[in-house]
Amino acid sequence: MPPWKFFSQTSQVINMFFCALCFSINLQAVEFEVTVLAGQTFSPDLANGDNNSSFTTTDEPNIALALAWQESLTGQGQILINYISRDFTDDINQPTSSFDTLYTHFSGVAFFKDRNYITTVGLGIGATYFNSDFDEVIYPSLTVAVGTRYEFSDSLAFITELRAYATLTDDNDTLFCQNDSCLAQFDRAVWFDGQISIGLAYRF
Repeated sequence: MPPWKFFSQTSQVINMFFCALCFSINLQAVEFEVTVLAGQTFSPDLANGDNNSSFTTTDEPNIALALAWQESLTGQGQILINYISRDFTDDINQPTSSFDTLYTHFSGVAFFKDRNYITTVGLGIGATYFNSDFDEVIYPSLTVAVGTRYEFSDSLAFITELRAYATLTDDNDTLFCQNDSCLAQFDRAVWFDGQISIGLAYRF
């Protein structure tokens, strides 16, 4: 599925989080920051619908967009949207299917500064939207990240980030099912994604 079509289908989820943003920040704040990130996602495998084999999930690139506001000299509030499209393949029969993931999280980010370098630690809560060839579901999720910032100027910074997502799933959902027949299912009650990313942040 093309990313622009995927994002249009999830407008309600995104709008919900931006409404939360409007109610949670000081509207008189003058410092906002937009960050664009890209990197690699490392995905866990899926279980076969009969639990007798597994599906290998591909490790794919991710793209992310964050809007942050400065809460203090040592921290930010942040809305983060992260998109991944990936495939999974049956290890035995070799059919390939795909599913997309959209993470949307409200986070707090702490800064630990040393000259021009800043170490960041972030923790967030939000939702994960899965869309497969068969169905779509939304689950609650958490995210945690550790990263660095190198500030070229007061308005521009280079970002590196290690991030993990934990999504509470339901093995009875129909995300990978059609006509009461399930091709695959989540292997555990919690779906873990890991990412490494780089990006640029612009403050205004």
